[in-house]
Amino acid sequence: MTDVTELREHWYWRPGWRVGRSFYTWHITFADASSVVDLAQQYAAALGDLQEYDPVPLRWLHLTMQGIGFTDETERRTVDQIVEAARGRLAAIPPVDITIGPAQIDTEALKLPVQPVEALTGIRDAIRAAIADVRGEDKVTESPDYRPHVSLGYTNTTGPARRAVEALARHTPRTTQMTVEAVALIDLNRDHKMYQWTTVAEAHLGGHR
Repeated sequence: MTDVTELREHWYWRPGWRVGRSFYTWHITFADASSVVDLAQQYAAALGDLQEYDPVPLRWLHLTMQGIGFTDETERRTVDQIVEAARGRLAAIPPVDITIGPAQIDTEALKLPVQPVEALTGIRDAIRAAIADVRGEDKVTESPDYRPHVSLGYTNTTGPARRAVEALARHTPRTTQMTVEAVALIDLNRDHKMYQWTTVAEAHLGGHR
């Protein structure tokens, strides 16, 4: 169950965002992770009952890690330097086995929590350190606090959460496992009420290829 009592519409324009603008950020992506795609498909019936949420298309499933900055404010040379620094730091971290799920109602998303938090935080900290290597610690954006999750759907309305909580409770909780072997640097856009991207580069854990 969840202690969320109110939903908030997810797709408002956050500071700095506007139509046509995109953002460099590190994500773990799952287009080729069959176990995660299968889990999302298993939750399709639950999403069908949750009209308050817009389902995330399978190709855009992701686990947000750490942002760098808007593409029109970040030189590509700086991005390339951060990629190389991240590759060096992540090569020292072995691949991580994670468990994804079961789904929970959140204020702005139907989300799948991901464990172990400590291992994923270690990956994120290495990326943050790589950004600091290139830009300085004062240019590392976002809070060091981290709650890793994969969103299955984003809210399209504001109002009480009770109906959504009850709808999810009617479905069997499900989980899956996978091994994280790489993190992707992406050019992220949200013009169409979904997160879409092109992959700029990858950094592999433990030197895995």
